[in-house]
Amino acid sequence: MPSFFRKSVPRDATASASVSPEKTPGGTPPHRPSWADRLKAGLARTRRQLGGGLANLFGRRKIDEDLLEELEATLLMADCGVEVTQHLIDELRTRWKKDRLETASQLQQTLADSLFGIAAPLEAALDVSGHKPYIIMLAGVNGSGKTTSIGKLARYYQLQGKSVLLAAGDTFRAAAREQLMTWGERNGVTVIAQEGGDAAAVIFDAINAARARGIDIVLADTAGRLPTQLHLMEEIAKVRRVIAKAEPGGPHEVLLVLDANIGQNALAQVKAFDAAVGVTGLVLTKLDGTAKGGVVAAIARQCPKPLRFIGVGEGIDDLQPFRAREFVDALFDAAEETA
Repeated sequence: MPSFFRKSVPRDATASASVSPEKTPGGTPPHRPSWADRLKAGLARTRRQLGGGLANLFGRRKIDEDLLEELEATLLMADCGVEVTQHLIDELRTRWKKDRLETASQLQQTLADSLFGIAAPLEAALDVSGHKPYIIMLAGVNGSGKTTSIGKLARYYQLQGKSVLLAAGDTFRAAAREQLMTWGERNGVTVIAQEGGDAAAVIFDAINAARARGIDIVLADTAGRLPTQLHLMEEIAKVRRVIAKAEPGGPHEVLLVLDANIGQNALAQVKAFDAAVGVTGLVLTKLDGTAKGGVVAAIARQCPKPLRFIGVGEGIDDLQPFRAREFVDALFDAAEETA
């Protein structure tokens, strides 16, 4: 018989004890920068790649073809991708001539507006109100940050007054199960886990437990896998089918977790996982550790799945919904700082 482990707390404690702010030795909550400030700080490496390059270019007073060529190289190095970069440069060239732009600062504003126009369709908040339990299945390659993202998502939804249950569907790695149970203890939520065995069975059990306990949201982890590992891609497709049997219409959201450090390779991952499990949304992690933040624009043009959340740090609340204007403003605020 499979051996299941459950970490349970009273439901009324789920959204209270776990979300109180940490305190300093003096007993007062420490100062926490705003999300906008953390986003700006988290994009520091992209700032040095994209923002620094733009600051140097936009420091010029004259617009010419040489400036546009250098801008093209800067966008490519920030991993915006060839297709997006060409689109932006063509649009800037058209606006330069049509609107008779005269200064580089005018061109910068035009670029910011164009990037926002590209990224804005990715902004789509995840509505979890339609089902109870609302089942969110998470997938991704090894090391993308799935398990950590689940812990942060649990925190995020608890702050909205939702009860959460975690399903440790990564049965390949004992460390993954232990990590998820640690997040469960940290957030004060139930974790359904099993030593070895079948991932689909664990998640099936978790859904039944959530239904019996009146839980609002189930966050189901799955083992990391490469798109080239066809047998493992078939296995995750099976997990999805089992969820649908346990809860008709489920999973209600399939989130693919992407590591921003992989840049353009993210596009191939989106296509492969979408074919296997029907990706409905994306989580882009580790933006604070890469200069490839331009991949957001590439995703928007070539794999336009809703970008539900982005991560810019290791803190429990450093995963937040994607907002296109915030993101673009953070990039260009950084450029202005460097100028």
